[in-house]
Amino acid sequence: MKPCIALTKGRLEEQFLAFFKSLDYDIEPLVNKGRKLRVETDEFQFIFAKGPDVTTYVEHGIADLGIVGGDILAEFQPDVFDLLPLPFGQCRMAVATEKGKVWPDQKKKIASKYTGITKEYFRNKGESVEIIKLEGSVELAPILGLADGIVDIVETGTTLKENGLVIQEEFFTFSARCIANRSSLKIKREALAPIIQAFKQKEELV
Repeated sequence: MKPCIALTKGRLEEQFLAFFKSLDYDIEPLVNKGRKLRVETDEFQFIFAKGPDVTTYVEHGIADLGIVGGDILAEFQPDVFDLLPLPFGQCRMAVATEKGKVWPDQKKKIASKYTGITKEYFRNKGESVEIIKLEGSVELAPILGLADGIVDIVETGTTLKENGLVIQEEFFTFSARCIANRSSLKIKREALAPIIQAFKQKEELV
């Protein structure tokens, strides 16, 4: 059976395909897949899912390898083998507030979809905060008075700026990661070795 690779849909998927093409793999079936969530090429099977689901498919052995952001690994801590960083998907995790915001004397309210990362960050600072979980557009929380600040991914900072927010502190940088199912690394070692080696050699050249 062909090795199965789970890809994070969206921007990371696009960046991976450019990276994959640079390794001389055929990406045409992946680019022209339409709405398909499962695609087979001459050498691999691919499935397309949201980041947290990619780790689940890999953890349960449905996919042998996965391409996922380092933020997902830090937040959910799945039982997978973190093989290596990849030379794309670079982002930072940051605390942001409205411009000119003064932190309250009482417990801060922080909105984020990354509640685990947020909790760990403030715990390491010795601060107790109230964390409000949101699934998207966390920039709204300070604007509407739901929270004093946010913890979120920053790539270019444009979204923050357009919504009147500024970065107070960056505390975690990461890139895309290649993860693997622990059993697959043993059982399918011969099939997976060439692509893992190609990833490693390309990453070392960057």
